[in-house]
Amino acid sequence: MLGERKAEQFEFFAGSLRDLIPDEHMLARVARVLDLAWLRDEVASLYCSHNGRPGIEPETAVRLMLAGFLLGLVHDRRLMREAAVNVAIRWFCGFGLTERLPDHSSLTRIRQRWGEARFRRIFERTVAACVGAGIAKGEVVHIDASLVRADVSWEALATRWVDKVGQENAPLDEQERDAKQTGKYKKICTTDPDATMSTSGRSQRLEPSYKQHTSVCDVAGVIVDIAVTTGETNEGSELVPAIERIETLTRTHVAIATADAGYAYAKVYGALERRRTDAVIPPKAEPIRSKVPMRRFRYDAKHDVLKCPRGKILKAGRAVKHGRFFTSRARDCRRCDMAALCLSGGRSDKAVVLGNDYPALLRARRRRLN
Repeated sequence: MLGERKAEQFEFFAGSLRDLIPDEHMLARVARVLDLAWLRDEVASLYCSHNGRPGIEPETAVRLMLAGFLLGLVHDRRLMREAAVNVAIRWFCGFGLTERLPDHSSLTRIRQRWGEARFRRIFERTVAACVGAGIAKGEVVHIDASLVRADVSWEALATRWVDKVGQENAPLDEQERDAKQTGKYKKICTTDPDATMSTSGRSQRLEPSYKQHTSVCDVAGVIVDIAVTTGETNEGSELVPAIERIETLTRTHVAIATADAGYAYAKVYGALERRRTDAVIPPKAEPIRSKVPMRRFRYDAKHDVLKCPRGKILKAGRAVKHGRFFTSRARDCRRCDMAALCLSGGRSDKAVVLGNDYPALLRARRRRLN
């Protein structure tokens, strides 16, 4: 006889929701070691103790955010829709089977109320607990940055004019040339101005983005530092501050820092050498913009001079951002058989810019060759 199932399902459940969740479930595994009993005292000063509508229990709010992170539910709306039907999330956050869940906007208001500094302290306390448990040390860290596209529409982009249109009197072709040099037509997002236009590849279009800078300990993959900046922030400028925060938090010297070629700048190698931190960062190939590439010039650190392929000396001169100009004598170039290849049009001498930590970059390149 062919069986059938009735559409109505009226059941009375008596027991713990934990009985319905497998032991190997992600949230069950986390719950076995998670202790947030201290959190209430941490945020108590942000709430009125005798007036107003009771808010969400602080531990419940953090557990909701943590569940969203662990299960890949990045949007609050999606997280709360999933929590409404997901028994594991209900149990992990302390909600009953039929209990009404808070609105997704409550999590946004909690983040705004607590603020970045409060969440930073919560994060640091978590890292300190990992260090105390021996699953994080901070001696060897892996650092990387990821672009996070802002949740805005393309219709929210506008064009920024540095000067008023009425003050522009230059011809159109000159205007366009100046725009490329000054960023006059740089696009901004009107609904999220903190997000800046950036891209992860030259073949991809610019998008309003943020950039997440993450440092992971080598022992067990524990995140020991994280920072979020606008998308156009250069990741190289964030590496040393991240190492300083890690050392302050773990009270351990970072002996080795690894990163990809996006961090391969002379200033990064030099800063890590001064901190006695070994840099495992593959140096970039030297861009060849001239028929006589920079690798044919030799820098003499002892005398602080640069020697051209023909052995003539270029002396240090005017300082620029992150470096200095090294310039040859015009009479040396005038007699040189490589002048036609080496000199730019209209110049009688050779001028190049070396970064302040150029020797550190050279040492990094030699280490890669060895």
